Amino acid sequence: MANNDQLTYLIQESLASMQAGGKIAKEATAEINHAATNEKLKAALEEGNKTAEQWRQRVDRALQEAGGSSEPGNRIIEALYDVSKSVITKYEDDYSRDLAIIESGQLALHYWIAAFGTMDAYAKRAGLSQTSQDMEKCRKEAEQSDKKHTDIALEIIESHG
Repeated sequence: MANNDQLTYLIQESLASMQAGGKIAKEATAEINHAATNEKLKAALEEGNKTAEQWRQRVDRALQEAGGSSEPGNRIIEALYDVSKSVITKYEDDYSRDLAIIESGQLALHYWIAAFGTMDAYAKRAGLSQTSQDMEKCRKEAEQSDKKHTDIALEIIESHG
């Protein structure tokens, strides 16, 4: 298999995994949003759901451009979802639970930042210009969301004393 064919195959496989991860993340965020109590956090999670839908559409479009097909599962996002579910029941007080929700959410955001950044670089090399543009936009949005969650965590900590 030629190098370009290998790169295209890697892109297809990675995008399919990201597509599966997006479906899992949507489920997780909806479930976690019900457990959050801080209003800014709840709003950020809701905004994140809307942004994630845009990411899903871009990943779907990228998968089409790369000529790939769907793959079941994404073990990384599945594991992060398991962590998020345990956080909801592990912490009984709102303060700790909200901070833990932010922490587990940021772990997921860092996965997406890395995945989008990598796909942007690979897509550029493979000549998939629309995919590259979409992945760069997704990465920037994930970075902004990560910063917003950090700011909310700091506000929660400061307001708690």
